[in-house]
Amino acid sequence: MDDSEDGSQRRIELASPKDFAFLIANVRAAAAQHLHAAIPHAADNDDLRDDVEAIVDDYIDRTFTLAAPNLSINGMPVNPTDFVKPPAASSSSSSRSGRKSSIPPIPDDTAYEPFDADKRQQVADLVSQEEALLEQVAAMKRAVPADVAAAVAAQLEGAAQRDEVQMQRAKELRARRRGGGEAGMEVLPPLARQDGVEESFRLAVGTLEALKNDMPSVVAKMERARVAGEYVRDER
Repeated sequence: MDDSEDGSQRRIELASPKDFAFLIANVRAAAAQHLHAAIPHAADNDDLRDDVEAIVDDYIDRTFTLAAPNLSINGMPVNPTDFVKPPAASSSSSSRSGRKSSIPPIPDDTAYEPFDADKRQQVADLVSQEEALLEQVAAMKRAVPADVAAAVAAQLEGAAQRDEVQMQRAKELRARRRGGGEAGMEVLPPLARQDGVEESFRLAVGTLEALKNDMPSVVAKMERARVAGEYVRDER
């Protein structure tokens, strides 16, 4: 049946040959289940069961052979001989008895999962979410080190201004105590813990430099861990 003939109903579209094979396998499995329940094996040579099994098997083949012209796989017509045996020329019991049945249909435990549009959409959403998170990580790599450096610089500048104000007040106080004059210009002696203060300052500067260099990789690891955790949580 061609889609262009007499404006008839369009063919049923399948995405993959596995979808058609999955339908046939499900029908055969259901037929085998009902056949085993209705006519259990009575002996090694059970002619009645063999005849019924052949009739059911032939019926399934004929059904899907007749349905194949109304189907398309990725826009291409379906060749039924790729999936089922050609229908028997005669329906007599003698011709069916010599035909090997395909029930049960799946001897190798192979199973095909049908196409799931919801799962496909879920995968697309996860891919979009991953891309958005990668963009956020890239933006943080560019912005976070600069912001941290600016904040630290502002803190250091404020601390330097406070130290300058305190030193100026100390000079003025000493000048007042000595009556002013040249004594007011006297340079204050070094602090008792001057070396320790300078060493602490150098260590703080080195730590900030290391933090600035390691920040992008740490942020990226945190984002990857968060994305992995959300994915595992959603899957459960």
